[in-house]
Amino acid sequence: MAERSGASADTLEMGGMPLMEHIGELRKRVIYIIIVLVLALVGGLFGAEPLFDYLIDAAPSGQIDLSAFSPWDAISLYMKFAFIISFVVAIPFTLYQLWAFVKPALGKKEQRATLRYIPGALFMFLAGLAFAYYVIFPMAYSFTEKVTRNLGLKQVYGANQYFSFLFNILVPMSLLFELPIVILFLTRIGILSPLLLRKLRKLAWFVMAVVGVVVTPPDVISDLLVAVPLILLYEISVLLSASAYSKRMRRAAEREAALDEDD
Repeated sequence: MAERSGASADTLEMGGMPLMEHIGELRKRVIYIIIVLVLALVGGLFGAEPLFDYLIDAAPSGQIDLSAFSPWDAISLYMKFAFIISFVVAIPFTLYQLWAFVKPALGKKEQRATLRYIPGALFMFLAGLAFAYYVIFPMAYSFTEKVTRNLGLKQVYGANQYFSFLFNILVPMSLLFELPIVILFLTRIGILSPLLLRKLRKLAWFVMAVVGVVVTPPDVISDLLVAVPLILLYEISVLLSASAYSKRMRRAAEREAALDEDD
């Protein structure tokens, strides 16, 4: 009896595949992602210095002089830049592995449709990166400079502190720009629906407004410049979700009709 129940647990199926096979497939995909991240991290160590030089030259107030306040600051910066580069490089590969994991549960048309999200996700990430660097960061940087001057303080920037300030703005905003792609993908595979997104609209707007207030100087114009695009991103996500959901329902109805005809 115990053996039978144990065997049934081992052969528990999820989407037509045994549970243990699902776990093994997921583990394989995670290992692939870790390998690519490590390789990209090694490459990122070589790209860290050119990227560092570019960001120094392109600083909002012109080229700035940065100081090292610890012997570890340079090493820490190298690793931060390497991680950022490896993260950007690994995004398409990670999305592909996610697609490959859920592929068996998708139809042929859904497989082709969801595969197209990978370049879109990379584009949206880079768009978020550009928006954060060329719009939000200059506003935040100018505000902090103004406050520093008003207090009569001498501007001496630590390299680690400066780039931590920069990355704390760039990374979250870049990830938020992935929202339409993620929502569209989750709608395609049946996890999300436009009805749920509409129910969560007030909460989503509140979160976007909080993000706008947190990452920008405390003035209404700056807050709106960030919050409004984020809210528009959410509304675009709802529209995309509604379109994907209606297509999925239509295909399900067609399959059901075809099965009824066969019967």
